[in-house]
Amino acid sequence: MIIDFSNIEEKELANFRGGEKDTIVRMFTDELNKIFVSRLVPGASIGLHTHEDGCEIIYVLEGTGKALYDDGEERLSVGQSHYCPKGHSHSLINDSEEDFVFFAVVALQ
Repeated sequence: MIIDFSNIEEKELANFRGGEKDTIVRMFTDELNKIFVSRLVPGASIGLHTHEDGCEIIYVLEGTGKALYDDGEERLSVGQSHYCPKGHSHSLINDSEEDFVFFAVVALQ
C-alpha cells in the first residue's frame, strides 16, 4: 500500500496538545495507526502528552529541534529518530530558526 502524502490535504492544528503555534500535518489513519508528515515552524511545539494506548516513532526529515521525554531532554536533527514507548510522555519543540519536519507513526494499540 502506498501512502502519497503529497495528495493528502495539509491541516493546521492550533496549539496541538497544548503546544505553541500551529502544527501543520498531512495524516493517514486506520484502525491500527496514525501515519503522518508534520511540520513545526520556528517557535512551534507539540504539548507534553502521554501515550497510554501505544507508542510513537518519529524520524526527522528537516531541521533541528528537541524532544522533552519523561524527565529528560533530547536534541533531534536530520536522520535521527525519537521513540516514545507506550506509557511514556513526550513533547516536541522547534527551538530553531528553520522549519522542523518529521515523519511519525503512532500505534493505536
